[in-house]
Amino acid sequence: MAPSAVSRRALTVLGACALAVSAITPTATADPSRLDPALRAVVAAGVPASYAEAVTGGRPERGVAGTAELGQSRAPNPTGRFRVASVTKTFVATVVLQLVGEGRLGLDDPVARHLPGLLPYPEPITVRQLLGHTSGLPRDIVHWTTPAEVDTVRFQRFSPEQLVRESTTGKPLLFAPGASFSYSNTGYTVLGLLAEKLTGRPFAVELARRITVPLGLRDTEFPTHQPFLPRPAARGYEQLYPDEPPTDVTTYVMSRLWASGNMISSARDLNRFFAALFAGDLLPPAQLREMTTARPGALGPFGYGLGLMTVAGPCGGPDWWGHGGDFAGFNTWSMHTRTADRQISAGMSMDLTAPTAARLAMLNQVLPAALCTGPAPRTAAPLTPPDLR
Repeated sequence: MAPSAVSRRALTVLGACALAVSAITPTATADPSRLDPALRAVVAAGVPASYAEAVTGGRPERGVAGTAELGQSRAPNPTGRFRVASVTKTFVATVVLQLVGEGRLGLDDPVARHLPGLLPYPEPITVRQLLGHTSGLPRDIVHWTTPAEVDTVRFQRFSPEQLVRESTTGKPLLFAPGASFSYSNTGYTVLGLLAEKLTGRPFAVELARRITVPLGLRDTEFPTHQPFLPRPAARGYEQLYPDEPPTDVTTYVMSRLWASGNMISSARDLNRFFAALFAGDLLPPAQLREMTTARPGALGPFGYGLGLMTVAGPCGGPDWWGHGGDFAGFNTWSMHTRTADRQISAGMSMDLTAPTAARLAMLNQVLPAALCTGPAPRTAAPLTPPDLR
């Protein structure tokens, strides 16, 4: 989920696959006791660590594999924190939809009505289009032009207004608003600014008031300029320099993502948030229906609603709902059934240069270990990971 301008091809060369893609198939059991073997498959594919919390019928089970820090024998901390990247979008969408439910905003309001002059386009762009990535806005600023810049520009700071300005100035819309789908981090930066304008408070404060404090999400923060990751599940790494060990990228100024992917959290907190969301504890029924009305096939096998991803359960059970996230050092998935009777939040400690086989193992072994309710059909095609950077 989080952005990158480094070409996927260049980064793939840096992180060669350790397992053949054809060997990654959905797990054949829904038994949570299969979680640890699935996590070990992720690490065997070439990343330092993987970690997860699965919840079945309200009962949590945590698992880890690999090492929390290269060169050390310490196991990952299954209750630790990680950078959730684009999973932030579901939290941002929830705050915006709460404002809609309070009558302070309309889903079909033009953004320019509330933030005049922010976007340089004459075409009206609505709140709904921003939430569903159908606005036509450019995807993002250019974050990195070489793998080394993932390391060397890590302390660069941005304001939200700067992110919008740099990503839109002199750049046309990708399509007429509402005409198509294109994943846009810029759009969620605009949504964060919109929430700040309507509430008169910093987004971090509003997030705490509306979500993290009421739900008791003690591990969830919106740090922006604070670069440290307290009590990490595992340190994050990328293979950025040829013939050198992976670079530790755990410490990072995340203002370059802001409302599109700035948050840190834990597996426990993510599961608790999505359980509350789907139980109707955070949104009125009308807004939850809008959020879960998805555009099919928006991101490969995944549909997209308003800040939510969904995919048909590959084991023939209920659809999965949630979000994934990509950023330097951290690959995250938080997926759930709509009733939240089965949940999993999981991650691995490499992303941009992670082998494709590790990504496939996360989607097709770790997630089904918690979410599948029966054997996978023999004809089930492996899920392919979307680009959420």
